[in-house]
Amino acid sequence: MLERLVADVTPEVARLLDRALDGQELSVEDALRLLRAEGPDFHALLRAADVARKEDCGDDVSFVITRNINFTNVCYVGCSFCGFARHRDEAEAFDRSFEEINAKARNAVSRGATEVCIQGGIDPDKDHHHYREILTHLKAEFPDLHIHAFSPEEMDHISKKSGMPLPEQMRWLMEAGLDTMPGTAAEILDDSLRQVLSPNKLMTERWKEIVRAAHSVGLRSTATIMYGHIEEPEHVARHLEVLRSLQKETGGFTEFVPLGFIHEKNVLGHWVHSRPGPSGADDLRLIAVSRLFLRPHITNVQMSWVKMGPKLSQLALEAGANDFGGTLMEESISRESGSDYGENLPAEEMRRLIREMGRTPVQRSTTYEVLERFADPEKDPPSLEPTRENELAGPTRWRAGAGKARLDRAGQPTH
Repeated sequence: MLERLVADVTPEVARLLDRALDGQELSVEDALRLLRAEGPDFHALLRAADVARKEDCGDDVSFVITRNINFTNVCYVGCSFCGFARHRDEAEAFDRSFEEINAKARNAVSRGATEVCIQGGIDPDKDHHHYREILTHLKAEFPDLHIHAFSPEEMDHISKKSGMPLPEQMRWLMEAGLDTMPGTAAEILDDSLRQVLSPNKLMTERWKEIVRAAHSVGLRSTATIMYGHIEEPEHVARHLEVLRSLQKETGGFTEFVPLGFIHEKNVLGHWVHSRPGPSGADDLRLIAVSRLFLRPHITNVQMSWVKMGPKLSQLALEAGANDFGGTLMEESISRESGSDYGENLPAEEMRRLIREMGRTPVQRSTTYEVLERFADPEKDPPSLEPTRENELAGPTRWRAGAGKARLDRAGQPTH
């Protein structure tokens, strides 16, 4: 029977997978071959990545309780793949005050958040002091809340406004409360594509320079890729090599997060040569290849439930992923480009999805410290997530979790 299951796997692919599982480093050419795997080769790739995941991380699947806070959508960079940005005079433009940002953080903490992720458009009128004040206002009220903020694109903007050397700028922001940096604005780290996707955005060497400077002063970051548009497998393979090389140099990446392109409501999605986002097979293939290619240097591989949806995200747990990402509570960037999977995935729902795949849910910090393992579903904490009724009634009502009673303002069960 075993021979029948593996008989159709290409010998070349079988050798690559065997080498990866033996801990040997794959080359860019190896990654390119695996990124083109189809049929039996594809299924063997997923199985090998799942074996590697178990060796690297065990059967725990982590998640973080976080809230995204976009402080402004005013932006003039003009990325073709973005449906979020607005010009200042557009009706849907917004610019959050410091108190509005703090109010969102306050709500997040009341719902169990240990992290807020702060990003915004590139507004030419905002200088470096504005970014620092976001941090100081938040830390004054929430000294223990982890602030994950300001992508390399935003860091480039801050640098142009401040004139500071990058390491000094990073320390200046860290002193104000910055804890880690999102690794977004990476898209595809190939300038020939970046000139098409977003010619006004920072190019590859500048992205690497900013990430390297952040890591040099102890500011860790995520690593990302955006795929499923005009890139080819060779661009993806080279992108993974850039990330692996940086990690070997700095050790500063906490995780790798593949982000599928959402095409419905942006310019790029309507170009003749753009694909309408990745297929489900593309999603699983990239997660699997990244697990095998990046190990042992990056061992946390996250899927994006907001891009892939919960069911495909479950399958990603059998293709090399070990992290379910964040609850988000609020998500604007994917939604504005046409994502249909909502803005919030409550912690108890994440735990259910993880358990359905035979894995153990683990709440983590931003930097992957274990905060709580939920080995016994009978001991799960109640949800702090508001229902629609609770939002209308006020913050004192809460949902006790699926199938459990709700409490009214006096703490009495309702029926």
